Amino acid sequence: MEVSLQLQRPLSYKAVFNHTNGCFKIKPFLGSFPLARTTPFTPWRSECPASRVSHRVTAGAADFSNRRQRRSSTPSSKGPAPKGFTPKTQVGTSTQKRDQENNNEKEDTSISTSSESTEPNKTEIESNIALGEESTIELYQKNKVDEGEKEEPKEDIPSRGEELAVGKSNQNVENGTIGKILEDVAGLQKKETTLKIDIVTTPREVASEGNNLDGTKTIDTVTVKDESVKSGEKTFEDTSLKLKLEMEANLCKQEIEGLAEENVLRGNKIFVYPQIIKPDEDIEVFFNRSFSTLSDEPDVLIMGAFNDWRWRSFIKRLNKTQLKGDWWSCQIHVPKEAYKMDFVFFNGQNIFDNNDKKDFCIPVEGGMDVFSFEDFLLEEKRKELEKLAKEQAEKKRQEEEQRRIEAEKAATEAERAQARMETERKREILQQLMKKAARSVDNIWFIEPNEFKGANNVKLYYNKSSGPLAHANELWIHGGHDNWKDGLTIVEKLVRSEREGGDWWYAEVVIPDQALVLDWVFADGPPKVATIYDNNNYQDFHAIVPRSIPEELYWVEEEHQIFRKLQEERKLREEAIRAKAEKMSRMKAEMKERTLKRFLLSQKHIVYTEPLDVHAGSTVTVFYNPANTVLNGKPEVWFRCSFNRWTHHVGSLPPQRMLPADNGSNVKATVKVPLDAYTMDFVFSETEDGGIFDNKGGTDYHIPVFGGIVKEPPMHIVHIAVEMAPIAKVGGLGDVVTSLSRAVQDLNHNVDIIFPKYDCLKFNHVKDFHYQRSYSWGGTEIKVWFGKVEGLSVYFLEPQNGNDADRFGFFCHASLEFLHQGGFHPDIIHCHDWSSAPVAWLFKDHYMHYGLSKTRVVFTIHNLEFGAHFIAKAMAYTDKATTVSHTYSKEVAGNTAVAPHLHKFHGILNGIDLDIWDPYNDNFIPISYTSENVVEGKQAAKEALQQRLGMKTSDLPLVGIITRLTHQKGIHLIKHAIWRTLERNGQVVLLGSAPDPRIQNDFVNLADQLHSSHGDRARLCLTYDEPLSHLIYAGADFILVPSIFEPCGLTQLTAMRFGSIPIVRKTGGLYDTVFDVDNDKARAEAQGLEPNGFNFDGADTAGVDYALNRAISAWYDGRDLFYSLCKRVMKQDWCWNRPALDYMELYHAAKKY
Repeated sequence: MEVSLQLQRPLSYKAVFNHTNGCFKIKPFLGSFPLARTTPFTPWRSECPASRVSHRVTAGAADFSNRRQRRSSTPSSKGPAPKGFTPKTQVGTSTQKRDQENNNEKEDTSISTSSESTEPNKTEIESNIALGEESTIELYQKNKVDEGEKEEPKEDIPSRGEELAVGKSNQNVENGTIGKILEDVAGLQKKETTLKIDIVTTPREVASEGNNLDGTKTIDTVTVKDESVKSGEKTFEDTSLKLKLEMEANLCKQEIEGLAEENVLRGNKIFVYPQIIKPDEDIEVFFNRSFSTLSDEPDVLIMGAFNDWRWRSFIKRLNKTQLKGDWWSCQIHVPKEAYKMDFVFFNGQNIFDNNDKKDFCIPVEGGMDVFSFEDFLLEEKRKELEKLAKEQAEKKRQEEEQRRIEAEKAATEAERAQARMETERKREILQQLMKKAARSVDNIWFIEPNEFKGANNVKLYYNKSSGPLAHANELWIHGGHDNWKDGLTIVEKLVRSEREGGDWWYAEVVIPDQALVLDWVFADGPPKVATIYDNNNYQDFHAIVPRSIPEELYWVEEEHQIFRKLQEERKLREEAIRAKAEKMSRMKAEMKERTLKRFLLSQKHIVYTEPLDVHAGSTVTVFYNPANTVLNGKPEVWFRCSFNRWTHHVGSLPPQRMLPADNGSNVKATVKVPLDAYTMDFVFSETEDGGIFDNKGGTDYHIPVFGGIVKEPPMHIVHIAVEMAPIAKVGGLGDVVTSLSRAVQDLNHNVDIIFPKYDCLKFNHVKDFHYQRSYSWGGTEIKVWFGKVEGLSVYFLEPQNGNDADRFGFFCHASLEFLHQGGFHPDIIHCHDWSSAPVAWLFKDHYMHYGLSKTRVVFTIHNLEFGAHFIAKAMAYTDKATTVSHTYSKEVAGNTAVAPHLHKFHGILNGIDLDIWDPYNDNFIPISYTSENVVEGKQAAKEALQQRLGMKTSDLPLVGIITRLTHQKGIHLIKHAIWRTLERNGQVVLLGSAPDPRIQNDFVNLADQLHSSHGDRARLCLTYDEPLSHLIYAGADFILVPSIFEPCGLTQLTAMRFGSIPIVRKTGGLYDTVFDVDNDKARAEAQGLEPNGFNFDGADTAGVDYALNRAISAWYDGRDLFYSLCKRVMKQDWCWNRPALDYMELYHAAKKY
């Protein structure tokens, strides 16, 4: 039989044995052998007594005659540098100042050799391995023993990036490259001593075919038992493997010695083994101390990391080797993520060899590249963030659970206390009642049997002739117990008795269980039918239950029942609140999702992506239609992209020529989105080098990226305004300041508001209001107060003296001074209308170059009819300007205040606050409702509105009007619409007042006329009534807004929120938000919407009639279609979700200037 022994080599030493491909074939010799003495290879880093071991194996002549293995490599001073060696550094390149230390420390390292001894009556096997025909290999080991060196303790060594263990200087020398192989050899030796081979003599014909080791001659014939044969084969294999490992160790030693000699000749101070570094393997780093400024240092350590010092830092101590020259070494494990190893050497203190400030670095082959490692780091960070998010969520859950437990405990204690109080109150009442109760009343009533208890069946007799029921046709008992504790629980009809001595009737009654007192009255019929009662002169009848349970036990049980009832009621309330909150949260999330989709699709005629929602780490295709842009007709379109507002660390991607798409004139480009992206930014150009750009009017195209591991850094926005809802509001400006600030804050940005401290502030809406500090400006002391309004941080400025004639100008200057002296550095200062317009030029003239250089100003025009001069000056100074709708921005584009600045002027719609205007959570309407039960909710609200105003409660179309009565609001159209609605048999409710007394008086006269002629169908409430406005929005079928001009308008938005259909004139924001059901389908679809109301052109009565008549006819002719329209408008999002996104784009665009 033959045993094939493949020459295996350690994974990390492949470079050493690339020339070896054959295998030894060993034919076992059967017979009696002398003892084989095996001496393990002694590592090159220690010395032992001189020894010489010869292993001789005879093999077939053809096996390895041409495969002699090279025993060693001879270094040559003229040859090339060793593979894998980097970098080359000459002696004395350290840039660190060194301190001389002469510790004369020594290492004590020695390894003894051993041989196996023989045991009597045992047969041993001698292994002789032939490498060629009649050839022998003689291995010589000559080592010297150094004198032992003792190491003194050293100071702690700092690590770079993280603390790592440092190997001790007296570690065993076998820990190096050769040592690993020798560990395998030692293991095999130990195993060999435990093997025992039993050999017996048997006939020759059962010998192993008579094959001898030399193939020519048969020696004593022996046969080995089956188990002995297997054991012997195993011994041969182990012995051969041991010899192979010894040879490999020897070859490694020879190669390392060759590398050391070669690098000494070349003046190189480092090399590594294996020479080619691969990931997830161990390497040995060799350092020639004599070539370094560490030449006189007793300690040499390596400090390093991988991938430009960004991964797995380490510090290890080097050990002196026995190589020729002053070579020191240590082992390093190369992680699988490495593409480069960076390191320096030092003495453990302050003397470094850092390759002349360039550090040492060696490439790692076959693993990650730089980009793969970047992705790996991002993925690791993503996992870390996910883990952190889970931990935070769990912590939050535990905190909430703890709060719930504490709240439950407090509520339980309160309920127990309430139960005790309620029980005591009932006990006092019942005890007073029991004193008056009797077992019977002569000639009126009695009970048989006389003794009874709870659950007993008794007969209760009543003398009909004794009271007001003497002439009744029927007699009924209506009863309960214990002062009617559970209400009416006994209802029985009485029947005539044969008892003499009166007109006696009786009823069989079951006494309530555990009752102390029985309560009842007599009547001429059952409940809800009876008209005549005998109630004992309003005292009711009461009878003691003679054999009731003990009173103390009764009250203990009563208290427990009251407590249990209180608990059940509370839990029902809490469940209802929780369910409502969850539903509100879900509806808001769904609405926000729909709004985001609208936002992403709003520019689909120009650009969109597939998928629509861009996620970090995904690949996205960008589709662009140049036909609708300045690049129309260009032969090429180039796509230029980056991420994170053009700040991503990889910079802008190379320009990419867009390819034709399948759909029409679109072109497309594909982009891989990095894991650390939060926005995708891009522009388009006509050539690779640039040329004409489409950059969306200077704002660039931006698309949000979801799921990234990096979140957008928050911006700091400061509003300077003179109105703010609900603390000081005159018009829509106050609503915008509060609602816009909340919406932007909900996007995780920081928002502050600077506001005058009026005497008329509604401080009940300010939380945590307190004095903060004072500062001086312009000779005036200004006190600063702080508070929270609707969750927003508000700084209230209170000057101690000043000029009322220019109070707004003073406030603007004082606000900027507050920011300057307070050390604020906001990204954006947002000022509003003429009242805070001075902020724009005061900032640019006095503060932009004095501490607020990075701040930009945004100015919003809410109504150009007021303060045109101030607005014009602010437009010249502001970085970006807005008004409150797209159409209004076009309507005022020709105004002299705006026209010169159209390049920075934008229209952004206002929104409404869903927390204020929410029919699902509104205390001013009878029932809560959503789009799911809008019909039920609005019908209930209409009835409540009709009842409150004294109108006819009937199912008629109801038109609501909520407005300030000014010419801007189209008061002549309002009057006409009132009469026209009444002509169509509808109802009208108007809520509003006029600042002009003449207009107010005019409407007072109209109200008197209508209330006298159409009092059941018309009501004009000429004042401001917040609760009534909510009821009108909910109860009206239509809301009329016939404004002559309307920058935005919030009335029509609020109406749709409550499911009321808007009827509006086509102007400003009314045109941008209301799409006619008959005429605007295409215009609505372009905005991602469906038609939602009725509108009209012109400012005459014919126009309002056109819209009003169609609306009322729709109510009469198709109620189901009308209700579906109500449901549709409730689902549309007119809150601040979309405007907040638009304003954030504007803020970022302002920051670019």
